Amino acid sequence: MGFLLNTRVGQLVLAVILFCAIVAVLLLIAKGADSLRERARRPAVVAVFAGPALLLLAAGLIYPFIRTLWMSFMDNRSENYVGFANYVTALTEPSNLVGFRNTFLWVILTPLLSTTIGLVYAVLIDKSRLEKVAKALLFLPMAISFVGAGIIWKFVYDYKGAGQDQIGVINALLTWVGLEPVRFLQDSWMNTIFLILVLVWIEAGFAMVILSASIKAVPEDIIEAARLDGASAWQLFWSITIPSIRPSLVVVLTTISIATLKIFDITRTMTGAKFDTQVLANLMYDESFVFGNNGLGSAMAVFIFVLVVPLVMFNIRQMAKNREVRG
Repeated sequence: MGFLLNTRVGQLVLAVILFCAIVAVLLLIAKGADSLRERARRPAVVAVFAGPALLLLAAGLIYPFIRTLWMSFMDNRSENYVGFANYVTALTEPSNLVGFRNTFLWVILTPLLSTTIGLVYAVLIDKSRLEKVAKALLFLPMAISFVGAGIIWKFVYDYKGAGQDQIGVINALLTWVGLEPVRFLQDSWMNTIFLILVLVWIEAGFAMVILSASIKAVPEDIIEAARLDGASAWQLFWSITIPSIRPSLVVVLTTISIATLKIFDITRTMTGAKFDTQVLANLMYDESFVFGNNGLGSAMAVFIFVLVVPLVMFNIRQMAKNREVRG
C-alpha cells in the first residue's frame, strides 16, 4: 500500500484501478437497469446516465455557489455574520466602482466591436477567391490563450521614457516618425480601451466564423429576387442579410458578452490590474487571495454570477429557437 501512495507509478496504478472500478460499477448498474421491467426501466436508465453528471454538477457548481453566497454575508475571516455589509462596500468603495465601470465598458464595447468587425469581414470575403486564407488570418488569434495574447500585446504597447529606445511596436513607429511615445497602458482612462482591443482581436475571429456560416445559409433565391427588384448592395445587406442571420447575431453577441464578463487574464497579464484597469474578476481575486477578505471577494463573485446567468439563460433560449426554426 505504501508503494501505491508514495510513488508516482503507484499513484498512477491506483488511479487506473479506481477508474476501472468506477466504470465497472456503472456498467453493473446499467445492466441492472436494463433488466428491469419496462415501467421502471426508463427512470432507472435516466438515473444511471444522468446521475453521475448531476453529482459532478452539484459538487463542482451548486455547492460552491451556495458556499460563496453564504461567505458573502460573512466577515473577512468567514467567522461572523455581517449581513449586506460586503455588498454595500462593493458598491460604495471608489476602487470597486472603477472596477464596475470598467467591466461595463468591456461588456458594451467588446461584443459590439467584435461582432461588427466579424460581420463586415465575413460579408467582404464571402465567395472571394482567397476566402479560406482570409478567414484563417482573422481566426488565428482564437488559438492563442488570453495570457499569451496579453504578453504579445504588452510588447506592442510597451512604453519607455522619452529619449530611450522603444521596444514597443507602436511607440517605435511613433518615435521613428518624430512623435513622442505614448503611455498606452499607464494612463487612465484610455488604457482600458487599449486592453479591450486585445479581446476584440481575439473574439472577432469567432464572430466571423459563426456569421460567415449564417450568411452562406441565406437562400440565394431571396437575394436574386431582391436584385431583380433593383435593391442595392446596402439594401441587400440591411434588409436581407441582417434579418436572416439575426439569431446568429444574438448568439454571438451574448456568447462574447459572457466571456467578457469573466475577463481576468488580459488585465492581470498586461497591467497587473493597476492604473485603474481592474475589472470585477480582478477585484474578486485580489480581495480573496491577496488581501484575505473572503467576504468581500465572495460578494464580487456573486455580482459576476448575477450578471452572467441572465445572459447564459438568454443564450440557451436563442439557441433552442434556432434549432426549432431549422427543424
